[in-house]
Amino acid sequence: MNNEMQVLFWILVFPGFVFTAVLGLLAAWIVRKVSALVQYRVGPPFLQPFWDVRKLLSKEVLIPQEANKWVFIGAPLVGLAGVLLLSTLLGVAAFWPQKTFVGDVIVAIYLMVLPSLALILGSSASASPHAAVGTAREMKLVMGYELPLVLAFIVVIIKSGGALGLAAIAETTPVASISGAVAFLVSLLCIHAKIGYVPFDMAEAETELGSGVLMEYSGGLLALWNLTSAMMLVALPMFLVVVYLGGFGTTPAGITIGLLKYVGVLVLIILIKNTNPRVRIDQAMRFFWIGCGLVLVTAIALATIGNIYDIGWL
Repeated sequence: MNNEMQVLFWILVFPGFVFTAVLGLLAAWIVRKVSALVQYRVGPPFLQPFWDVRKLLSKEVLIPQEANKWVFIGAPLVGLAGVLLLSTLLGVAAFWPQKTFVGDVIVAIYLMVLPSLALILGSSASASPHAAVGTAREMKLVMGYELPLVLAFIVVIIKSGGALGLAAIAETTPVASISGAVAFLVSLLCIHAKIGYVPFDMAEAETELGSGVLMEYSGGLLALWNLTSAMMLVALPMFLVVVYLGGFGTTPAGITIGLLKYVGVLVLIILIKNTNPRVRIDQAMRFFWIGCGLVLVTAIALATIGNIYDIGWL
């Protein structure tokens, strides 16, 4: 297989769109099913997320009269492209480490924020006053969790000896140290906010804003947002596995252990979602900037001391 066909295979099949979309919809079903069982409900059938997307694709797309049409339509495509490239980059780093490049972790950080920025642009372009409230909340939330997320990555870079490649970082296990464990927990909360789950779902908040940032989306465009959200359930936990938990490995045993790590991260996301009430946007920003920020500054100091004095458990 030549390089062009190989890249096309990575983007479209594995670990690209087909694999990530299917696995993401299955992960979305698991989240909904477990959440229902926690609340003593039956929950949706196995294929419900697939049926939801199929139904939306068959519906008419309605565009608000005052909306910026091209930005409104293009935003879901940009968000989907961002998470697709992120999942492809992570999949290549996990299963074909020899194909990676130095600095791909920086690219991954930029791609992680792209769906949120696309959501902000699309919601702003709808010209809806209700969506505008959700947009303002989403903007503040992004500003809140991006700072501690970057600080957590600094801990990882220190613990991995200055490595800037996903494959090189995956050969280490930062979570085995105190500073790495703290960075992992904060990063878990940050990606929870990126996905938009309770307690950080204030940008959508169906009971307050009627879906908020997604209020004016319908039909195929809403299906794209649902697919993006489902694919983020694959890409973001996978990022934590690669960066903090030692990656997947290339042997059958390593891949199996990596999948168990992914399931473990997904379980943690479900637990956080079902054991916390929604917080206000000001509470979320104080939590990320002050609480997580101070904790991570301490973690960076511990990681630096451990690196200088060769104390691995720090």
